[in-house]
Parts: sequence; C-alpha cells; structure tokens
Amino acid sequence: MSNDYSSLVSKVWNYAHVLRDQGISYGDYVEQITFLLFLKMDQERSDLLGEASIIPAKWRWDRLAQLSGDDLELQYRHALEALAKEKGLIGTIFRKAQNKLTDPSKLKRVVSLIDAETWIGIGVDVKGSIYEGLLEKNAAEVKSGAGQYFTPRPLIDAMVKVIDPRIGETVHDPACGTGGFLLSAYDHMKVQSQDRAQQRKLREHSLSGTDIVDEVVRLCGMNLYLHGIGNGESPIRSGDALANDPGERYDVILTNPPFGKKSSYKVIGEDGGVNTEREDYEREDFKFTTGNKQLNFLQHIMTVMESTGRAGVVLPDNVLFEAGSAGEGIRKRLLEQFDFHTLLRLPTGIFYAQGVKANILFFDKHPPRADGKPNTKALWIYDLRTNQHFTLKKSPLKAADLDDFIACYAAGNRSKRQETDRFKHFDVADLLKRDKLNLDIFWLKDDSLDDVDSLPPPDVIATEIVDNLQAALEAFQSVADELAVEPEDK
Repeated sequence: MSNDYSSLVSKVWNYAHVLRDQGISYGDYVEQITFLLFLKMDQERSDLLGEASIIPAKWRWDRLAQLSGDDLELQYRHALEALAKEKGLIGTIFRKAQNKLTDPSKLKRVVSLIDAETWIGIGVDVKGSIYEGLLEKNAAEVKSGAGQYFTPRPLIDAMVKVIDPRIGETVHDPACGTGGFLLSAYDHMKVQSQDRAQQRKLREHSLSGTDIVDEVVRLCGMNLYLHGIGNGESPIRSGDALANDPGERYDVILTNPPFGKKSSYKVIGEDGGVNTEREDYEREDFKFTTGNKQLNFLQHIMTVMESTGRAGVVLPDNVLFEAGSAGEGIRKRLLEQFDFHTLLRLPTGIFYAQGVKANILFFDKHPPRADGKPNTKALWIYDLRTNQHFTLKKSPLKAADLDDFIACYAAGNRSKRQETDRFKHFDVADLLKRDKLNLDIFWLKDDSLDDVDSLPPPDVIATEIVDNLQAALEAFQSVADELAVEPEDK
C-alpha cells in the first residue's frame, strides 16, 4: 500500500457524503468505521501475525465479511451488542454500540471498503494518521460535536514541547477527547530511550485519560490502539472526571476541558457552600464552591497532580477574572500554593467552538515553602492575541506561529527568560494586590482601534463579530441560569 495515506482517507471519507445524503451523519459514519476497523485488524493480527484473537470467534471479521443482505446486518448488530459487554479495550470501544448502518447494502459497502486494505501492514504512525485524518475531517464538517473536542494540533504540540514530559513519567488528560494531547506526548517521549522495558511501560502504563462522552471515549480508545498504545486494557475511562477524586496522581497534566460556563451539577465545596444544579459533587478536595465548570476542572487538576507535577491547561478568559469568592480564591491558591509561572493568551478564531477567548495556564506543584511565601515568584504572560488574526480555513494557526512563544518560554532554563514586546513578567506580590485578583492582563495596543487601514479582512471581522455575540449570549445565559434558581435553593 502507498505511504500516501491521504488517498486512503479520501477513499474512506468520500463514502460519508453518500451516506449523509441518505440520513447518516458524519459522526455516525466515523463511529461505525471504528467498530469495523477494530474487527478487521483483530482478524489480521491473528491471520498474519499469529497472535490470538481477543474477539470471541462468533463475532470476528471473517464471519462478518462473508455475509451480505439481512444476514450481514443481523450478524453485525448482534456482534455490537455482545462486544459492548466485554471488558478492557474491547468494552471501551464497543460501549453502548449500535448499528447506524441498518441498510444492508450501505453496510456491505463500508465493510468492503475496509476489507480491501491490509491495515495491519500499515506503519503504526501512518495508520494512526489515517484515523486522525478522518477525525479531523469530521470535526471540520460538523464544527460542533467532534469539533468541540478538537484542539489545533500545532497548539497541542507546542504545549507538549514546553512541558517536556519525560519517559518514565505519567501523563493524564481528564477531558481527553480523541486523545490529541496523549498522542503528542507519546510521540515526544518515545524517542527519548530505546530501552525495551521503558518503551513497553510508555505504551502500556504511562498514558491515561477520561471523557464523559461515550462516543468520544470510543474514538480515543481506537485512536490510541492504532498508534500501538495499550495492552488489551483501555487507557481511557468513560466517566465524569469531576465526579470524585480518582485517587491516582500524575506527573504531567495536559488538557483542554470542554467549553461552556455552567456546570450541569451542584458542587459542594470544603467551604460548605452549595451551587444548585442537577447532581451533587461532594469533594472535600475542592476548596471552593462554584458552578463554573472550568474552575472546577482547575481544582480537579490541582488535586490529581503529583507533588512535583506539571500542568498545561487550556481555559477561557473567565477563569482569569470570574468574580466572587470562588474565582478569586482559586486564583489566589494557584499563585500561592503552586508555581503559576506562565500564561499564554491565545488568539481568537483557532477553535471550532465560536466565541472563545482562551488562554493556556502553565503551573507546577510544589510543597509549601518553609518561609510561608507564595510558590509563584512571577507570572510571565505571552500575548499571542493582540493584532493576531486567525481563521479555521483561510488563515489557520500553524506551528511557526508558536515558535516565538516556545523560544521565550525557555523550557530548558526558565531563569534565563527575557522580556519582549509580547512577553512580560509580573511580580506575584503585585498580582496578589490586584482588585478581585483579576489576572486578565494585557498591555499591547490594538492597532485596529486607531488605524482603519490596518483593519483585518472582512471575513475576519465577521468572524470576530460572531465570536463576540456568542460570548455575550453566553453571559446572558449565565444570568438567566442564576435567576432561574428555585427559591428554596437560594
């Protein structure tokens, strides 16, 4: 098979357009491909590599591929139902699986597309890239759903590069989506040692993630499997990361929690306060009560970091200025009990979800200082937002756009950092004195405010208008949510 995997992506993807016209969504199509690919590769591992199949005999690919018509649909449907009850990686990938290709002729066409290739012979990286190509196409098409958990790869790679996870360390993503952070970390770590034991530990025990959406967990499990990660047990757990303290602690946290201001739950913090929603989080490790989902993710990450752990987290602007005791208290805790050393202000227009103004918070966990002083000495802020204009299609974020930030970050020795026009440092003593501990800090002049000739292109302006309207609607919805609280819950 040709190493140019893009042709295979196109071949498998083109049929999605036919199915869409007949009522089958892109997301459902990618989901069905996930099921079928797993069955096909399991069969190839057995036939070509002599490895024992992990699929019960009656549900294997060789039984499925030879059928057609109603017999094929019936066999496929029963296979999905049975495999959903299995444990480990099988159960993760087939969890709550349903056949969305109920027309036997359409199902046979997809089976034939997959059966025509020998997937096990494709290099691990190429095979993974094929699947990621399908996921990216799906995200680009729907702009929501899959798009909500699609973080630009250049941004992921830059975060991994500056955090620099080392082989032997554990890496966790509590909102893993399709596994972009875990895969980038794996690529970064696997070249650090040729030792077989270390490589095996990296593949089987070093990477883990959680996601609340079953379909996403399935896609992530398959994505990792195609990259050779896992040992029959799934490194990805389906569940709500915020529901409890899992007990495990990790050396590195890399994540982009889901956007959206309000949590769907009631959170009871150590301070005894209650924020009313539909379910309870009773977590003693949460020091502050809030319905802000991102602030709760931040508290969760603070808990699950190892005592010397490092974190890089994508969070929206409201985390930096959210009013009230919870927002202010969590920011104070971040500055005093952690080393919150770097903040990257991200440009708009780089995410599929509209109206998002986000940042990356980089912080390390340390034991309390003996002198009682804050663990943060200074916060360095890099402004990649002001006078920067990106769109998803015409002007997407590229790796080169982050080169200056990576250089300024000085991962090898942060003590050698130097200020530039876009990179400034702020002493922690001054930050702690700011009103409501607002960390939404900027200093660059927005050229478009003064010079009409410097205005961005009309499509960029239109996108920014939509972004601002979406953000305003979210703010109004937050107020509506507060006003809708029942009297007995006030």
